[in-house]
Amino acid sequence: MSEFRVRKARPIATELTVPGDKSISHRAIMFASLSNGPCTITGFLPSGDCLSTAAAFRAMGVSIQFLNEDDSAWTPSEDGHGPHRVIVEGRGLQLAAPAGPVDCGNSGTTMRLLAGILSGQDFTSVMTGDESLSKRPMKRVTEPLSLMGATFEATGSKETPPLTVHGKPVLKAITYTLPMASAQVKSAILLAGLYADGKTTVIEPELTRNHTETMLRHFQVKTVREGKSISIYGGQVPESRDFHVPGDISSAAFWLVAAAIQPGSELLIKGVGLNETRTGILKVLVRMGAQIAEDVLTGADGGEPCGTLTIRGGGLKGTIIEGAEIPNVIDELPILAVAAALAHGKTIIRDAKELRVKETDRISAVVENLKQFGVEVKELHDGMEITGSGGQPLTAGKVPSFGDHRIAMAFAIAGLFSEGESIISGVECVDTSYPGFADHLRLFQSKQVTGSGLTPVIDRPPGSLSVKA
Repeated sequence: MSEFRVRKARPIATELTVPGDKSISHRAIMFASLSNGPCTITGFLPSGDCLSTAAAFRAMGVSIQFLNEDDSAWTPSEDGHGPHRVIVEGRGLQLAAPAGPVDCGNSGTTMRLLAGILSGQDFTSVMTGDESLSKRPMKRVTEPLSLMGATFEATGSKETPPLTVHGKPVLKAITYTLPMASAQVKSAILLAGLYADGKTTVIEPELTRNHTETMLRHFQVKTVREGKSISIYGGQVPESRDFHVPGDISSAAFWLVAAAIQPGSELLIKGVGLNETRTGILKVLVRMGAQIAEDVLTGADGGEPCGTLTIRGGGLKGTIIEGAEIPNVIDELPILAVAAALAHGKTIIRDAKELRVKETDRISAVVENLKQFGVEVKELHDGMEITGSGGQPLTAGKVPSFGDHRIAMAFAIAGLFSEGESIISGVECVDTSYPGFADHLRLFQSKQVTGSGLTPVIDRPPGSLSVKA
């Protein structure tokens, strides 16, 4: 079992480019596969989860090539180096029946969105996953898709995978109100809506990340947004187009917090996605006292806005994170909890019960690990209450990842602000979202540069995760 060993860091003055956005990489493979011709994807994140999505579509007859800059075949490497580009030959809406079960690995995004696509196929398929994914509930997505005409059998207890999907080539259009905000469920219904006879509408209780709608527009599929409802008309085939995946702000979040906490630090993050449904992390950190400047560029390749963030450290204060804000910071809550542990005053996180059904119960996992770092924290049924250290270092902890990539990375950052050596065990899971994280973490410890101005010590060309010191 691998581990991170982390010691206290000095102030940083660094330039960083994070790997491609995980949510967008999943969708880029999916929409390119459903398009009517060849598509080239750059900036693709070669994480375990995104590679599971590619493998799933390959199993259903889609040609997907991962290429280096010299056109040689790309293969995963230990340093996290990604493909220069991905070539996808779209099959249109009709996929080929897989020869066996479709393995979604650890990826809930793959399984839930694919459930929408498989609902409109003329074959029966079975989706499986690893031990962690096999514990995650699927009823929230199978329930609305069943209303559209597909039928499902969840082999596991409590509506968990393996999941059998009996597809129907022409589905029934529905209007569905989400019982809770979920971009994955919304996306699954919209994808199924491509196969429906008429207009399918999803009504959200709160606006969630809109990568699916943005990508539909890019692939020239018409949708209609009216307030909290989004509609799609069936029968539209995505038009083949090239697509660039921007840097993942959820990956950048770890370094945003690391810089914001440390007075005297300055960090420049380039080429990161700045979709307004994903920048909740910035709003929370600014409210906590972080100094963050945005330089936003419009999304020419893919419709996704991206740009540069500049963060200057100066200490943080406690805040309340709740309500409508939660859906757009749900993935960042573990690292925000670490920020709260080092802030002045108390932070309360609530309305985040969704955290209990992620790769692990993230509420219990975060609370347990914070206690190991000497943090005063109280577990709530839907969140936590954290009393910050007032900027003082934490006590070095020895904690597990619980097999959850975001827990592992969040507490690696906690280790940068703790006295002594912190050990985070079971960090193999980090590769599901951020291959190359360990290299960036080492640079944050070994290549510190104090003083004013920025010294670029981390960089990568588009589509690569290589690190250059």
